[in-house]
Amino acid sequence: MNILNILDEIEKVDGEVYERLNPRRKAMKDFFNFGSKVAAASLPFAIGSMFKTAYGQTTATVEQVFQYALTLEYLEAEFYTRGVAAAGLIPAGASVAAITTIRDHENQHVAFLRTALTSLGKTPVAKPTFDFSAGNGSGTGPFATVFTNYDIFLAVAQVFEDTGVRAYKGQAPNLLRQGALLTAALNIHSVEGRHAAKIRQMRKARGANVKPWITGKDNGIGLAAVQPSYDGEELDTQAGVKITGINGQAISFNAATEAFDEPLTMGQVLGIVDPFIV
Repeated sequence: MNILNILDEIEKVDGEVYERLNPRRKAMKDFFNFGSKVAAASLPFAIGSMFKTAYGQTTATVEQVFQYALTLEYLEAEFYTRGVAAAGLIPAGASVAAITTIRDHENQHVAFLRTALTSLGKTPVAKPTFDFSAGNGSGTGPFATVFTNYDIFLAVAQVFEDTGVRAYKGQAPNLLRQGALLTAALNIHSVEGRHAAKIRQMRKARGANVKPWITGKDNGIGLAAVQPSYDGEELDTQAGVKITGINGQAISFNAATEAFDEPLTMGQVLGIVDPFIV
């Protein structure tokens, strides 16, 4: 089977394959017909490069994305598990129910990702040892009172949830064409967004100057230690379109940035969570 035959087979599944590779379908087919005159060894490299562009794939594999997501879910699950177990930390009432529900969600995410990796024939990464003071194991980081001071606990929860939302968004391109796996990751992503809004609502109820959404790159906590989780959110241009004042409307910079969340790369997220991992 030659390269053109392979593409025609793919076209049966993805009718837009030629348009993805080149908007001129005939020109693309002509190119591959000409390919029979080209050294065969050069074709796999060319095909690989074009498919990477066409389908938005990067060098990150599905396994890498899921192992990475699992590490983040371990972090959140352990954080909420310790929080619920900490005597006297969470005020009685609705707050206990909310934090317990979020804990359960995060543990379910961990269970799913571990099972998914196992079904792919991969060994799930082991759960790291965490230092939720953000002290790299010293226990004396900026959040040393995280399990004795409820307001600090909620502030750290906000950072984890906001980071999680941006982290999943950043990996979506690496799961394109992955069907159910992409859907599952997006299902987790939206729940992380709901967690973020709920935690911010809970902080506001306790007097914190915070909204359910992010304005510019304001972290809403006032600590430089958490700023990397919010850097890059201050964009008011989307897909080349300027949102501020779009079509002559009185849309402010703050409003424009609040309406969109920005992704974080894997490297950025790992840098953010590094102080929390021993």
